[in-house]
Amino acid sequence: MAKRTASAKKQARAGARRTIRNRRVNSEVKTLVVKARAAIAANADASAVGLEATRALDRAANKGILHRNNAARRKGRLMKKLAKLGVASEAPATAAKGKKAAPAKATAAKRSEPKAAKPTKK
Repeated sequence: MAKRTASAKKQARAGARRTIRNRRVNSEVKTLVVKARAAIAANADASAVGLEATRALDRAANKGILHRNNAARRKGRLMKKLAKLGVASEAPATAAKGKKAAPAKATAAKRSEPKAAKPTKK
């Protein structure tokens, strides 16, 4: 533990709390990934378990517990194994980060409308 300043001691305590919290999330992620791999090997409801594991990886990456590239690599490996089985991923279509998807009716209406003609200068 830090011995110099009060703020250094406080940071050491906060770091210890974060370590405990991060360890819990890391353990959950590892457990779900192992379960997904086992389900893939046994061909037993692999898509649902794989989806749960990818969600856990995404949550850990969003919290900053796992690096986003690390989570992406692990998800890619799981999806590759699922693809070999021929199981389609049931993950919802991902929208831009933090934005809600536009309703389907509104986008279809926009596409069907013809573009307005630009006024010509004479």
